[in-house]
Amino acid sequence: MPDDVSRWAAKRAPELLARAEAEAVEELKRALLDAALGQSGPPRAEPAAGGPKATAAREGRAAAAAHEAPASPAREAPPSPAREAPVGDGLWAYCVTRGGDPPAGDGVHGAPVEPVEHEGLTAFVSRVPLAEFGEEPLRRNLNDLDWLERVARQHEAVLERALEDGTMVPLRICTIFADEEGVARMLAERRSTLDTAFDVLDGRQEWGVKLLVDRAALERAARASAPDAFDEEVETRSAGGAYMLRRRQERQLRELADRLAQDLAEDVHARLQDWATDAVVNPPQNPELSGHEGEMLLNAAYLVETAKVERLHELVLELGELHRGLGAHLDLTGPWPPYNFVPRAESALA
Repeated sequence: MPDDVSRWAAKRAPELLARAEAEAVEELKRALLDAALGQSGPPRAEPAAGGPKATAAREGRAAAAAHEAPASPAREAPPSPAREAPVGDGLWAYCVTRGGDPPAGDGVHGAPVEPVEHEGLTAFVSRVPLAEFGEEPLRRNLNDLDWLERVARQHEAVLERALEDGTMVPLRICTIFADEEGVARMLAERRSTLDTAFDVLDGRQEWGVKLLVDRAALERAARASAPDAFDEEVETRSAGGAYMLRRRQERQLRELADRLAQDLAEDVHARLQDWATDAVVNPPQNPELSGHEGEMLLNAAYLVETAKVERLHELVLELGELHRGLGAHLDLTGPWPPYNFVPRAESALA
């Protein structure tokens, strides 16, 4: 079992942490905007009685990212009065399918995954104690990176097992309901959006492609592409003239390399996008978080028909070989739970 966890972490954990970071930053922006406008956003899900509200989960994720943001000059609010720990369970929701058995194995907090059905739709859920996943405990736990990583890993594992059985619509992490009635009500209220999501996702898979480049190789290619710009000899100049010439050549080299990088990323994305049903370009990942080497020029997700996945693998290899002289490397991962292609009109969905 420890070996299995280690292999899983080596393959999936960097991507999951990067996704969690991106979501946390986005949620922080929303929370700050809401605070500035004096508004509160729409609920993520049905609030659990005496426990977590999905809006509180959003604020908690924002708090988890707050250490990355500049300190606010505003005065700190007085501490909230102590509250009694909530009792009972809530229902942690993973995804929605069009029927079928829940995936085998445990979910978050080690509880078995259970189905909640409503008029042809099935949500997979598991029970979580409100003493840990209630509103206040959740706020605290979302600031604990080890806790967040463990929960994200457990959530993702359920989604991956569900994905093996067919099309599913993933739900946001920390979507928690009070009871089965709350889950059924979500399925009824979001029916139109869920049907649209199934139409988009059925028979397709999400794959991720990262384009990485070695900056030194890119600059060598840039210099070779415009040798005239670097012909002038530094040694023939005075000390001050040589310094200014070196600075100018360095700037020209960076600009040429940047243009090559942009053209490279646009070419790779255009070729992959032509092959895919849909595509989403995400911000480059933090190398310290994801563990990648080199400069990330493209971090994109592609929705591909299942029948075309084999050709996608071939195309990625071809593009990597074509641009090897620029120090390029393409990293293909998947299939992933299709977070990037779920319609976002309804706040309870991913």
